[in-house]
Parts: sequence; structure tokens; C-alpha cells
Amino acid sequence: MDAVRVALLREVLSGTEWPSATRRFAGALRSSVVPQGGGLLLVGTEVYEPWHLAAHLVDEAAWSGQPELNPTLVRHRVRPGDPAHLAVGLGRLEAAGRGETLLVVAPERPDGGLLERVHDARRAGATVLSLDGGDMDVRGLAHDALTVAAADAAQGVDLDSVQHLVAAATGENSLPAPRGRRRFRDRLSRLADQLAAPPPARW
Repeated sequence: MDAVRVALLREVLSGTEWPSATRRFAGALRSSVVPQGGGLLLVGTEVYEPWHLAAHLVDEAAWSGQPELNPTLVRHRVRPGDPAHLAVGLGRLEAAGRGETLLVVAPERPDGGLLERVHDARRAGATVLSLDGGDMDVRGLAHDALTVAAADAAQGVDLDSVQHLVAAATGENSLPAPRGRRRFRDRLSRLADQLAAPPPARW
């Protein structure tokens, strides 16, 4: 169950900056996409395609009742016969503009062609966010960034774990719950937190 994995990650990383940092970044992503009614473009590098983040955001969009969070995965290589949702190439970035959000996932430095397209999308009015490994050119293009540097490995943190936390936080608390009631997703998250918590001490 993904909610349990997220709860365990948060437990392991409690006392570090990561739970709050991923929630902050997720809030920036949500506030950029939802008021615009969607328009989330997700792109990786030539060697890293963010399949899992795309899938998690699709799930969060459904569970949270926020279809605006559904991303369009932009791919470096599209093959003939790929289904429509996997057939969006880099040319889509050239059409990006005001009202759209471009999330760049770049554990390593992207090639110059991608950086140029991201720069053009930003100049056309798109909001650029990045989950990155610390490359200064990527961060320089982003309106908001969350960096997972090599030194973070000492805390047991990698980009895949951070993507899990960001995706989960993107769908959390997106709608105010009616007084006295909790949405099913919130109850499930609370249950997962309880299951992951250590047993109470017995004296």
C-alpha cells in the first residue's frame, strides 16, 4: 500500500528537513496547477524518465478529486505505435506558455536542447519547477526547486524517495474537509501513520 510506504518514509525522515520540504514543494506545485485548471507538463532527461512520478500524480489526482494534477509526460524518444499518453514528444514544450506548469525532473545535468526548450517555455509564461540533483542551470530556470544533492545520500535520501513524498503531499488536504468529517484519503493516511508508529512503551 503506497500510503504505508509514504508514512514509513516520513517516519524515517522525521527530524530532517525532508517532510516539510516536500510538503512545501508539493504546495507550490498544487497552487500553480489547480487554479489554472490543469496544464501540468512533466519531463525528465535523456537518461531519466519520471515514469513513477507520473503514475503517482495520476493516482493522487484521482484520490484527491483534483483532476488538474494529472500530468502530461513529455518524452525524449517517442516510438511509432506508442499509446497517446506516451506519445508526447519534446515538441510539446515549444507550445508551452502562460497558464501551464512545467515540472523538470533532472537527477543529472540535462542536455542543452532540453534546457533551451525549458528556457523558451519560461519566457513564454510557463511556470517552471524542478526536482533536481543540484545542477545550477536547471535551478536557475526554475521558479521553485527542490534539490536532492549527492550529500543527501548520507541521510538515506534519494530522488525516488523524494518523488514519492512530493506526489503524496500534492494530493493531501487539497480540499477543506466538512466540519466533523474526514475525507477517506485523510483517514487512510492517518491509519497508515498509526500502523507505522512504534508500539507504546510498557512500564
